[in-house]
Amino acid sequence: MKPFKFWFATGSQHLYGPETLDQVQEHSRKIVEGLNRSGHLPFEVVLKPVLTNSDAIRRLIIDANGDDLCAGIITWMHTFSPAKMWIAGLTRLAKPLLHLHTQFNRDIPWDSIDMDFMNLNQSAHGDREFGFIGARLGVARKVVVGYWEEEGVQKRIGSWMSTAAAYSESQNLKVARFGDNMREVAVTEGNKVTAQAQLGWSINGYGVGDLVEIVNNVTEGEISSLFEEYNELYELSAAAKQPGAVRDSILEQARIELGMKKFLEAGDFGAFTTTFEDLHGLKQLPGLAAQRLMAQGYGFGGEGDWKTAALTRLMKLMANNVDTSFMEDYTYHLAAGNELIMGSHMLEICPTIAVNKPRIDVQPLGIGGKADPARLIFEGKPGNALVASIVELKGRFRLIINQIQAVENKNNMPKLPVASVLWKPEPSLEVSAEAWIHAGGAHHTVLSYAVTTEQLLDYAELTGIEAVVIDNNTNIRQFRQELQWNELYWRNQ
Repeated sequence: MKPFKFWFATGSQHLYGPETLDQVQEHSRKIVEGLNRSGHLPFEVVLKPVLTNSDAIRRLIIDANGDDLCAGIITWMHTFSPAKMWIAGLTRLAKPLLHLHTQFNRDIPWDSIDMDFMNLNQSAHGDREFGFIGARLGVARKVVVGYWEEEGVQKRIGSWMSTAAAYSESQNLKVARFGDNMREVAVTEGNKVTAQAQLGWSINGYGVGDLVEIVNNVTEGEISSLFEEYNELYELSAAAKQPGAVRDSILEQARIELGMKKFLEAGDFGAFTTTFEDLHGLKQLPGLAAQRLMAQGYGFGGEGDWKTAALTRLMKLMANNVDTSFMEDYTYHLAAGNELIMGSHMLEICPTIAVNKPRIDVQPLGIGGKADPARLIFEGKPGNALVASIVELKGRFRLIINQIQAVENKNNMPKLPVASVLWKPEPSLEVSAEAWIHAGGAHHTVLSYAVTTEQLLDYAELTGIEAVVIDNNTNIRQFRQELQWNELYWRNQ
């Protein structure tokens, strides 16, 4: 992640005179310093001079647009700032915008309040004026309301910052597709030109031979060094530590990991896909290799699923690369009153969601026609989480979000040779699955314990795509009506 910064722009006007404007600047400075000291913001906030006229506002926004390290602007109206002054700037805005509706003082000073105080502390109506022009111009913006020193306000600002930074990264996200999509699969297809135009994602395919050439040039010394890292981080069986077929399989995954990483770094890729139908020249399907690269922050999608690969990368950025993984709804437990979904994949689940120390194992894989691949096996942690899917519908995108409760799996699964996580979807498996299917949600998702629904909705607004939420408030009849209304709305965008 780049060392992004966020600009803090306070609005006012010359009407108040220099003394009041000096106070506005000083109060703004204290707010910015307080936010930066809070420990709840992932990036630095940079104070800008108080804005008092249209030209200054326009120039600040143009400067922000041209600064690659400015990931967004935070605005606050300390006094009244006539909003027509903001039109020339806001119509040029190309950065994420957060409108902080707060005031410098927390309390009204009942005994001393006078008209000087009233003229200085006008956020209550100054921010409403700014809110109107945002609505009038149709500017995508986040609104956070509350006292600036409160932890909840600071955390919401910090959460939005992570989303805005991920959005900024997404404008230049490159996805490498090793091979094509799994044949005859519908949901993993999509218009890559539309994705680049609307989301900023550049998706390109590469022959597996391009990767194999780099994999084959990895040195034995590099492989040995990486194997030692495996030995420190994961549980290895006695067979894995001794010369033989098991160890050789693990070493081959190390070779693939190193080759893939070199390929991705050389091309500045943030995400990648593989497919078991395109493995010519590789000895194994990348399993442990893909898991390890995800753990380092790369996005991944199985069977050529570039949309989920890109979404995995962006959600890892939002989550600071913790507790987030590529996922697939794999099988159900349909016991009445305890309906559960088991999420897994053939091999590629990210160990950042593991509740236990992952172990490396080598087992047969019934598809792909290659040697038995090494993989990390573990169970996912319990806790509140969500799964998200992005699909293309008639030239536009829909983001589907389902709140879930991951649960501890108290059952032994001695014959299951893959990582897995067990969860209860909200509001129930029956309603969740019905809504998901009506929305066209994919079988591939991104699961995260760290990313919030609010963050994903913010991202959807920034990119101008539809988003729907399935949670404890979901009613199927209303959900289907929402999809129908959305179809009418998005058709005209």
